[in-house]
Amino acid sequence: MRLTRVYVDAPLTAGTRVTLERGAASHVTRVLRLRVGEALTVFNGAGGEYAASIEQAQAGRVAVAIGEQRAIERESPLTLTLAQGVSRGERMDLVVQKATELGVSTLVPLLTERSVVRLTAQQADRRLNHWLAIAIGACEQSGRNRLPAIAAPVPLKDFLRSGGDGSTRLLLSPGATATLGDLPRPLSAVTVLIGPEGGLAQAEQQAAVAAGFKPVRLGPRVLRTETAAIAALTVLQREFGDL
Repeated sequence: MRLTRVYVDAPLTAGTRVTLERGAASHVTRVLRLRVGEALTVFNGAGGEYAASIEQAQAGRVAVAIGEQRAIERESPLTLTLAQGVSRGERMDLVVQKATELGVSTLVPLLTERSVVRLTAQQADRRLNHWLAIAIGACEQSGRNRLPAIAAPVPLKDFLRSGGDGSTRLLLSPGATATLGDLPRPLSAVTVLIGPEGGLAQAEQQAAVAAGFKPVRLGPRVLRTETAAIAALTVLQREFGDL
């Protein structure tokens, strides 16, 4: 039977105890209905996971005894960065969740000309925390022991000016002639750029190409932004990663 996995934002050492509070404690006791003495697996995103058991559960707090460390990693050999135009509500949430499940190393939310979502600094901070919580849940579910890095939302022009990291840079564009199947092999690091609802403006696409992004298409059909992200990541992991 697969053990319940719980993310803990704290240092973990065998033989110590950590306390789950608020959301995590409520999830363990009220949703999963785990009781004192039951086993679970905990991780803190720094790598590896730990056997654990519930020692105490009361007043919205759960004390967990930390057992042996398991040096288990489930990260892809492909370093994959998703630069995603911010889309509305549940669409962006879905991208964050599925990108995490599919092994993305870094996710960069982009503010573009056609972005429906406009964020103040305060709203951007709230949205970032929300996306981090979604990524944590996806790691708990999928077995990942390392959290993807999620950047604060950044204007596309600033992202393009930041320079390359040595990865192969791809721009998803329905008008491209090349496909993901045309990419040279092997690849160890890929950055894929995807626009929001309505796609990227022509000037933005030209700027991306000037910054070293190669236009590619997924097929003859135009996909929604969230569908395009899931499809592209799946194909890239299948061709160059571990799917």
